[in-house]
Amino acid sequence: MSEVLAIIPARSGSKTVKHKNIRLLNGKPMLAYSIEHALASKSINRVVVSTDSEEYAEIARQYGAEVPFLRPMEISGDHSLDIEVFQHALNYLKDQVHYTPDVVVQLRPTYPIRNVLDIDAMVDIILSDEKLDSVRCVSPARELAYKMWRMDDQNILTPLLSDIPEAYNMPRQQLPTVYYQNACIDVVRTKVITELNSMTGNNIKGYVMQHNFDIDTEQEFLRAEQYIRILDGNQRFVFDIDGVIAQYRGDLDYTKAEPNQQTIKIINKLYDMGNEIVLFTARGYVTKYDWGEVTKAQMDKWGVKYHELIFGKPNADYYIDDKMLDIDFLHWIFN
Repeated sequence: MSEVLAIIPARSGSKTVKHKNIRLLNGKPMLAYSIEHALASKSINRVVVSTDSEEYAEIARQYGAEVPFLRPMEISGDHSLDIEVFQHALNYLKDQVHYTPDVVVQLRPTYPIRNVLDIDAMVDIILSDEKLDSVRCVSPARELAYKMWRMDDQNILTPLLSDIPEAYNMPRQQLPTVYYQNACIDVVRTKVITELNSMTGNNIKGYVMQHNFDIDTEQEFLRAEQYIRILDGNQRFVFDIDGVIAQYRGDLDYTKAEPNQQTIKIINKLYDMGNEIVLFTARGYVTKYDWGEVTKAQMDKWGVKYHELIFGKPNADYYIDDKMLDIDFLHWIFN
């Protein structure tokens, strides 16, 4: 049986979000999420946190990780490299504990949202192919590298990628999909780190993920917290009907309204997670007609799951709410 070690690098310094590795995220230190992911994995045999802080070390131990050493300050700065951190940890474990794993899994603590099944799948991939040096998770890039440029001190442009002649003049649809490493999970053979002085080696396999939850800013922190609360359930969501659940009818003839199936799919997922779903509508405010039975029949026909339907929202051109959640965010996390 192969030995698989998870190393969670958690230094104490952070400029963008202060002490983000131990900052409470939905009531739990962010570092704790990665520890829990590692402990829940069927593939990982041992979980070690590498940190320069005794405070961080104590938190890590509380959530079940080993902290057999404190990382030296000289490899705990803003410009310290992963290879330095991992070589230090592996050398310590070999020399002091007489332990050398076959495979190392890097779980960054700035990634509190990940699927444990992805960890096991990536470990299985590397263990099933001896030719692989590492497996790295990637996501489709939103911005095409084929449309990007380098610019020199004279403002002369050179295309970033040049394997396709004048790719920057081609339609996006004709260009290859480009991926970026999203920092969620990295799996690498120990000998690649210790003997090749590399975190990847030469034969690298990609593991595609659609989402990226790496936290480096306050906005990303808040987005992740929203996501975790939604997954936990017990949140109250209020959805407008027309323009959200139903396609907008400028003529106000709601009998001809058509459903927005993607939004309904998301609402039903939220319902199934244990969240409370409230629907509301201004139907009848302008027409002075009772659209109650029509609306209820549509919700039933379209398969919308909800707990309460409210009539009486005032008609307006704009609505402002301090708790507003963009529907695009919900589309993004569920697709």
